[in-house]
Amino acid sequence: QVQLVESGGGSVQVGGSLRLSCVVSGRIFSRNALGWYRQAPGKQRELVAWITSGNDAAYADSVKGRFKISRDNAKNMVYLQMDNLSVEDTAIYSCAADPRGLGYRFDAWGQGTQVTVSS
Repeated sequence: QVQLVESGGGSVQVGGSLRLSCVVSGRIFSRNALGWYRQAPGKQRELVAWITSGNDAAYADSVKGRFKISRDNAKNMVYLQMDNLSVEDTAIYSCAADPRGLGYRFDAWGQGTQVTVSS
């Protein structure tokens, strides 16, 4: 049974940085694409970054140039480095896994970690 557990959320001021982490178990990690979703109150869930099994990364326009996704296959970990945070980045962030490796069909998500950015 796949399990994803996020950590690293918290409260920061505008312009600050946070690094989210997610550990994945129950799958052959290296074969999965990993992604980070976020959902703000009253808004739809948004896929903000993903990284394929081949280590190709992509980003939503809203975070491009400020966020960076990376993975460590030896540790079964995926990370999201978030810099120059704005109030609009406030949301619950969840990691997700796609066993097909491409980032098109995520089928498992973690519980999420809260990120709050204040001015």
